[in-house]
Amino acid sequence: MKKIGLIGGTSYHSTIVYYKLINELVQKEIGTAKNPPMLVYSENIELMRSQDFEKINAAYLQTSQMLEKAGAQAIVICANTPHLVYDYVQPKINIPILHIASATGAEAKSLGLKTLGLLGNKPTMTKGFIPKILKEDFGINTLIPEAHCLSTAHDYVSCELTQGQFTEESRKFFLNQMDLLKARGADGIILGCTELPILFQNVAYDIPLLSTTDLHAKMAADFITGKI
Repeated sequence: MKKIGLIGGTSYHSTIVYYKLINELVQKEIGTAKNPPMLVYSENIELMRSQDFEKINAAYLQTSQMLEKAGAQAIVICANTPHLVYDYVQPKINIPILHIASATGAEAKSLGLKTLGLLGNKPTMTKGFIPKILKEDFGINTLIPEAHCLSTAHDYVSCELTQGQFTEESRKFFLNQMDLLKARGADGIILGCTELPILFQNVAYDIPLLSTTDLHAKMAADFITGKI
């Protein structure tokens, strides 16, 4: 098995989900008597909330280099938003960062989806690091909520979901955003906050909901077991 390095902490709720999913997926291949070796480093969520992108880049580079030196053969960032460091960090390390958008794009392409609505916090929706890869590598277009809804979505994510609060009010808000994105042409919805799949577990919707968490964890498991 290949060893991966997980960078978590944003939030710790999502890191727990990643760790559990990766172990479960790998054990489907190797049996439950064993589990994969992984290195885990948990960042302080205040780092991402600072919005100091120079500081964020430097911290993720340092952590990635540390994990590489410790034997990691790939890096998995256990959240959506921190992938904004990818273009800065990847050229400076010698192991791949398994990108969450690549995992999402591969699934969307297999489903024949052409236009995806993207939900998450404000940086995830507006910084372009997910739409860029979806467009360049998979030919998939991305829609985000209207400008006046972005701050509300961000507040629900940062003030509730990442703190483990999953309310009916936030669920109704994001369901409404899904409806609006679908009306604008989305044939699938990216749940681009690691906590959104938790909010919508066991909720049915009439177009595909792509859980970046699940897809990214599967990508990590496939790397560990040598499928990719």
